[in-house]
Amino acid sequence: MTQPLPIESIRDVRAHLAEVVERADRDDVPTVITRRGKEVAAVVSIEVLRKYQEWEEHEINRIIDERMANSAPGIPIEDIMRETLARSE
Repeated sequence: MTQPLPIESIRDVRAHLAEVVERADRDDVPTVITRRGKEVAAVVSIEVLRKYQEWEEHEINRIIDERMANSAPGIPIEDIMRETLARSE
């Protein structure tokens, strides 16, 4: 069973930022940051961020390949690229 992620308010994170960063780096455990009870950000290790970026690039390329293989008439490549890039924002 997966452990729940630590959740801390911005105020708490400010009070002990070094500990939050150390936990992300050492234990690879992200900390979710809240503002007025709403989740707004997370502190993750650089390794986790880079893995996500690699996954995202892979997904973009997969979508492009999928669209290129479907040569349905009337869909300009520019529209396909625009849709693909919009998904990554």
